[in-house]
Amino acid sequence: MYSALPFLLTYLFLSGRLWVTDLRTGFLPDRLTCPLLWSGLIYHQLFLPARLPDALWGAVAGYVLFALLYWGYRLARRQEGLGYGDVKFLAALGAWHEWQSLPMLVFIAAFLACAAVGMDLFRDGKAVLKNPLPFGPYMAAAGFIMGWETLMPIVSLRL
Repeated sequence: MYSALPFLLTYLFLSGRLWVTDLRTGFLPDRLTCPLLWSGLIYHQLFLPARLPDALWGAVAGYVLFALLYWGYRLARRQEGLGYGDVKFLAALGAWHEWQSLPMLVFIAAFLACAAVGMDLFRDGKAVLKNPLPFGPYMAAAGFIMGWETLMPIVSLRL
């Protein structure tokens, strides 16, 4: 029997690194998003094989959803409104949290981002709106919030 602890630690480490990296650099590198995606799929294969299709569809749906936003905005405005690392990060979160969790995950991330921008706007004024907003930290936070509900009970049974 395998232990789920290495997978949980991998999820925490990679999501945390993506959070920090996006805050510092504005990028979500493939060297972090791809292992996060694959570890989520392998986790489901080993521990929840009946739910592997939901995890696979979560990765696909997360990728497609944000890819459509990325390309739609880029074609309409002739500039990026969302980084492609965000597309891959949502695919990875979809692999971990399954497709059913994606709407709530994106909603929580957007809510947290709006709250943070609102506080910055109140404190610093409209100049804040001219700076790009790294969305990765908010997606990571939403993943931690959603994971507390969905992954923790499963992992605690498998440790």
